[in-house]
Amino acid sequence: MGALACFLAVSYGVAALGALASTDAGAVYGSLDRPAWAPPAWLFGPVWTVLYATIGIAAWLVWRHPDRDRVRTALIWWSIQLLLNLAWTPLFFAARQYGLALLDIVLLLTALSTTIVRFRRLSRPAALLLVPYLVWVAFATALNASIWQLNI
Repeated sequence: MGALACFLAVSYGVAALGALASTDAGAVYGSLDRPAWAPPAWLFGPVWTVLYATIGIAAWLVWRHPDRDRVRTALIWWSIQLLLNLAWTPLFFAARQYGLALLDIVLLLTALSTTIVRFRRLSRPAALLLVPYLVWVAFATALNASIWQLNI
């Protein structure tokens, strides 16, 4: 259970750092020209709260697998995608670099897809826990691209 708590702490630590970098995220988001299909600002917090839990639990499930070499590789990919996740918020909200944020989130999609493939080899439930995250990030990628285009 200690390892689960650590993985959850890392996941929610990324969330907390992102929140620190986006203290005015609601105001920034509200000031942007957005596509008609953009969700309301209040939706992001609850969605990310659930997703960060699934991210941590998935890593814990993989960590429990006995093949330490494959676990290490899978968790390296998990760490890469989490770092890219962390980088997106300050790029988008604090720096307002929508094009760089788009590049980051495309790299995040790639790293997350690789993470899911690596996790699937070790734990099907872990891989499945990351699928809603992948769908949300794909949606966020389209939203980021649209916002960048509308606010150039």
